[in-house]
Amino acid sequence: MSSDADPTRPEFWNPRYSSGRTPWDAGGVPAALIRYLNTHPGGGTTVLIPGCGSGYEIEAFAHAGYRVTAIDFSATVIARVRARLTPEQAEHVIEGDFFSYDFVQAPFDLVYERTFLCALPAEAWPAVVKRTSALLKPGGIVAGFYYLGDKDDGPPFGLCEVESARLFAPGFVTVTDEPIPPAESVPIFTGRERWQERRKSRVRIATTL
Repeated sequence: MSSDADPTRPEFWNPRYSSGRTPWDAGGVPAALIRYLNTHPGGGTTVLIPGCGSGYEIEAFAHAGYRVTAIDFSATVIARVRARLTPEQAEHVIEGDFFSYDFVQAPFDLVYERTFLCALPAEAWPAVVKRTSALLKPGGIVAGFYYLGDKDDGPPFGLCEVESARLFAPGFVTVTDEPIPPAESVPIFTGRERWQERRKSRVRIATTL
């Protein structure tokens, strides 16, 4: 497979961002995240946003009192995001690989999921969960949006109903699992999104990749 046909490579994503072929891009902060931030103010809490894309949520987290780190391996979108942010916010937006980057801010209190898992084929999902766990503090939270759909016809690559719970077992406990109202989704995700929150076990589990 050539790199420009492989969604695990930046060469796949750069031309899509350059040409505006981004049907997953909601153009703003999702309503479910706004509700979450209204009830979970940061107060210095650290959050990591992997595969941040257009990164609208960066400002939302920052305004809610979180210390935000975001990463994406698409140079095209990272340049666009940094240009929109304040210099202080842009300093913590990283062009790099989530799986190998050495995050000096780790471990984090929260990892936010939005179109990162579903951007990657199913065979990459266990590595995403393992790396997420390694980057979270014991008792930390992974929260965000999970897409239910066909895992073989993507991106987006969809989970089945029970797959996200199975992926995160046994190192996480589900705290919240609720559907996203269709009116709050972009068409490509309508009726197939869930907001899920999971807490990392405080018992030490081997997570090093």
